[in-house]
Amino acid sequence: MTRTVTPLPVADLSAFTRSLRQHLQAQPTAPGHLALMNIVARAAGFRNVQHLRATQTPAQQTPAPVLDQAQITAVLRHFDAQGRLATWPARTGLQRLAVRALWARLPARVVLTERQISDTLNRWHSFGDAAILRRTMVELKLVTRSPDCRDYTRVEAAPTPEARALITVLESRT
Repeated sequence: MTRTVTPLPVADLSAFTRSLRQHLQAQPTAPGHLALMNIVARAAGFRNVQHLRATQTPAQQTPAPVLDQAQITAVLRHFDAQGRLATWPARTGLQRLAVRALWARLPARVVLTERQISDTLNRWHSFGDAAILRRTMVELKLVTRSPDCRDYTRVEAAPTPEARALITVLESRT
């Protein structure tokens, strides 16, 4: 489920914090998440969080990318200290994420022969199976392959937030 970012306009910070303190002191125990969100919304001059959201235009509300940190951590275990894919993950979701990191290392807008793409992939993995990497990239439409399977071209597409985070971590290792 994507989370919506709701900006909170506060005209007077002093009045806001004074109101927030009064609302918090009136609570017998520490408020829960939703109760605290309602307290903050009331301190900003709204009836509750729903009222705050209702005053926002759709352009002001942008979905925040929610990273699956556990998946990124799980995939990172398959990469060595130099940023090479050391083992092929057993889970399909981890394979797809790992391949996206290798996809980022392919040259953009360049037609590669099968030998060239294999050589490039061999530099970035150490388990000796460039064919499975090529096939997976073709299945995920990360690269296109000519009908005679001789030429490969990287497909330009924005990576997922998880892939972007993984690529950033692996770039720091190289």
